[in-house]
Amino acid sequence: MDLKQIFDNVIEGAAPAVEAGVKQALAEGIDAGVILKEALIAAMDEVGKQYEEGDIFVPEMLIAARAMQAGLSLLKPHLVGRGTESAGKVAIGTVKGDLHDIGKNLVAMMLEGAGFEIIDLGVDVPPQAFVDAVGKGATVIGMSALLTTTMSNMGVTIESLKAAGLRDKVKVMIGGAPVTQDFATQIGADGFAPDASSATRVARELLG
Repeated sequence: MDLKQIFDNVIEGAAPAVEAGVKQALAEGIDAGVILKEALIAAMDEVGKQYEEGDIFVPEMLIAARAMQAGLSLLKPHLVGRGTESAGKVAIGTVKGDLHDIGKNLVAMMLEGAGFEIIDLGVDVPPQAFVDAVGKGATVIGMSALLTTTMSNMGVTIESLKAAGLRDKVKVMIGGAPVTQDFATQIGADGFAPDASSATRVARELLG
């Protein structure tokens, strides 16, 4: 099985072909970690690059991420318990009062495709839920907001982390349509990602 074929099918967003390719590669005895790294993660890196260069847009990125997830779900049973090096544990959620989840879901898929372990807290997430996730080992918190009225809850969450004595144990990255680098600096976030592809890069930099 040529892993380049799986790589190309992820970029094309051809989920059934990705599933078939992963099954075949596993059947041929190719290591799950190798398939993950060389076919899935490499493909999502390429998708992120194409997005940043303006060659593809959010719909194509979503379709590619879904194809990657299809392959990843087949690999997971082979990766679990092998001590496959996780890139880090990210707790991600849309802040309290905000119910938008497309951007958050895309960021979660891109991060998972890059080898991060994801704790998806969902939408309308109260500050305490982020604090609890750090208690469970999250090394990065990703907060999303689409409404200017809910952005302030990002700052409230950071204050809650400080109050719990956990602020220095976690990196905080934020994003969403109204969010800016200035706002991130103002509330004391560690990183700002304007879109899903840069979120992966920011997370890597924060943990690097």
